[in-house]
Amino acid sequence: MTTSRDRGLADALADGRDLPDGEARCAELERIAARADATGDPHTGLAARFALVEAYLHLGERWRTVEPVRRCLATVDREPGLLDAPGAAERLRRHQRQAVEALFGTPRVALDQARSLLDDLADRLGPHAGPVAELRCRLADHLGDEPTARREYDRWSAGDAADPVAGCAGCAPARRAELLAGWGEPVAALAVLEPVLDGEPACTDQPERALAAGLLPWLRTGDAARAARAHVRAYRRHRAERAAFPQLAAHLRFCALGGHLAHGLDVLAEQLPRLDHPADDLSAMEFAAAGALLCGLAAEAGLGGRRIHRPGHGPRPAADVDVATLAGQLQAVATTLAGSFDARNGTGHQSGRIASWLAERPLAEPVPLPAEDDIPGDYAAEPGPPGEEEPAPLSLRMLTAALDARGDAYLVEPDGTVVGRWGEAVVQFRRLGPQGEVLHARAVALRRLPAARRAEAYAFCNAWNHDRLLPAAYVHDPGDGTLQLAADVTTDLAYGVARAQLVVLVTAAVSTGAAFAEAVAALP
Repeated sequence: MTTSRDRGLADALADGRDLPDGEARCAELERIAARADATGDPHTGLAARFALVEAYLHLGERWRTVEPVRRCLATVDREPGLLDAPGAAERLRRHQRQAVEALFGTPRVALDQARSLLDDLADRLGPHAGPVAELRCRLADHLGDEPTARREYDRWSAGDAADPVAGCAGCAPARRAELLAGWGEPVAALAVLEPVLDGEPACTDQPERALAAGLLPWLRTGDAARAARAHVRAYRRHRAERAAFPQLAAHLRFCALGGHLAHGLDVLAEQLPRLDHPADDLSAMEFAAAGALLCGLAAEAGLGGRRIHRPGHGPRPAADVDVATLAGQLQAVATTLAGSFDARNGTGHQSGRIASWLAERPLAEPVPLPAEDDIPGDYAAEPGPPGEEEPAPLSLRMLTAALDARGDAYLVEPDGTVVGRWGEAVVQFRRLGPQGEVLHARAVALRRLPAARRAEAYAFCNAWNHDRLLPAAYVHDPGDGTLQLAADVTTDLAYGVARAQLVVLVTAAVSTGAAFAEAVAALP
């Protein structure tokens, strides 16, 4: 019987983990997991499925985690000792929570699958554990069962906010505020947000996510000026962050209901391309509904003739669409997605929720929007740069500051990837992981080899990996008759990183990546 001591399967898993993010990596991990099942190697099968879950999360396809998580649970039920490694049980519970959360984001996850995973999590953690109460609250709310959602909300609020299975504790107030606002309690929603806005941010998404959650409650309670300041500050960050797409609907609704119609159309024009590549179906539905509301109100106000460019996607050609027409297109997207959720759920709640959004009317007269560089300081100040030796959560700002300290030229792509060229290498820096706590540096050699030299390319990378500690080299076939040689370095910074340390890590990634690319360029 093959076990994890068989280096063939273990080496294949190591190689699979080193593949670039994408379908090829997922397919290889799936193959390894299936092979481990067939050969009776549960240890490697579990490790491969853990890696597969994380690959799906990195791709933003949380719904695909349901099956590997289910198989992981079945494996550890048969072999409980597989979770004896430090942190393994907690890691599986986090993935189980994420798999249940996938139900909220897409109708592609069956309701019974998510309920089964949630019931199993309750058996493992206890029926009144905070993470279980939160998921039951959000599930009931998603289905339109407000009484049950409120009962579970009280249990959730009384739970341990620091439970590592419960997701980001720093974002929990924003999640609660969004629920309360949806139940028509703007005052309670703002009260939940106060500790985040008045104290030190507890995660890298704050305070901007909390500010977005407060936009509509501030409008509804008559504080349009504070909502305007919050919108400007939060959108300054959300406009370019791929992970912030779910917050864009709040910004569009603020513009529509706060009377900032022309500005809102500017925001919509800037963000419309992202609708074709959304974080999930729920955020696409809400973005489209908010955009349809904005366009409808703008058309009523005499702005219906303005044209907004909508890029082509799939069979849809690129076009400049007038606002009145775009309102209908976006409404169709929103109502179709809502219908898909309701068909899965067996309720009409999501369709009713979207209909209520589309029927909303302005809540306040517009107030002047402050300039981005001139926002009054009535919120907690943005944290300044940490000291040279003071650990802080990895952030895009820290990463670019490290490159600035070196005097390097670079650009920041819309998804937050930092890209630069050093010698014969293009180096990409990305933050991975649920909280962006993993620093991933990938160096791609400018020189490509003909596909006919595949054996030589593999031999070169194998020799590099044998002789050098960093970076890990591999061959990528883009399918155009050439071979791309690349290498990467991944560093887990879950406990934070000091500025001086980050400069060292960036310098090491740049120097080793450039050395790798120079070696590729020197090949005959």
